[in-house]
Amino acid sequence: MSQKTALITGASSGIGWATAQALDNHNFQFILCGRREDRLHELAQTLTNKSTLLTFDVCDYQEVQSAIASLPEAFQTIDLLINNAGNAHGFDPAQSASVDDWDAMIDSNVKGLFYVTKAVLPLIPKGQSAQIINMGSTAAKQAYANGSVYCASKAAVDKFTEGLRLDLLSERIRVAAIHPGLVHTEFSAVRFKGDQQKAEKVYQGANPLYAEDVAEIIAFMATRPPHVNVADVVVMPSSQGNAFTLLRSED
Repeated sequence: MSQKTALITGASSGIGWATAQALDNHNFQFILCGRREDRLHELAQTLTNKSTLLTFDVCDYQEVQSAIASLPEAFQTIDLLINNAGNAHGFDPAQSASVDDWDAMIDSNVKGLFYVTKAVLPLIPKGQSAQIINMGSTAAKQAYANGSVYCASKAAVDKFTEGLRLDLLSERIRVAAIHPGLVHTEFSAVRFKGDQQKAEKVYQGANPLYAEDVAEIIAFMATRPPHVNVADVVVMPSSQGNAFTLLRSED
């Protein structure tokens, strides 16, 4: 079986990092993308298969285009695109939320995902069951208070995924999304601007998912036979009922 190439954005931590490790046993070489080059080098050293690194800001279309255009020849056919980069910023009602936070979420979660997809599409082979997997959220399916713009950004990803699947159907490129609930990563630390006490409180007593839990499911989606598209997956910890309802233990 010939080796395939997977491009993963947001690979320097969390779900992106864990996904590269989960796919390393499935005959993929990697294009690891992120803004922390030292972390990408660290990840590459943990992988058995070959990798190349791209450091760029997904929010800047010119940077995205330049980075993709710089790929070595051996990495210029991309069989699997995992659009994982994205973040939440702030946790406030709309009437007091920061517009800068709104811009940051729209830029990374929406425009960044669009930009990377647009730049990579010419390198995805048609008719060979290549695949795009977008990182959604349970927030795409159900909004919650103090997160209106984050929820809207993930709803945009959800609908973009559905539309892109139709656009690429005749080209036999599979398009899917995974929508995790509560996952213990750097996500909350970023949302609360480095306040670790607030970040840890999000997970306290909730028995959350971990990056590896989500990565295993992404690897499953990415390794189905060509006639199978696991198109839309929602995964939550068993303590979570919907996007905003958690059962917390007393411990």
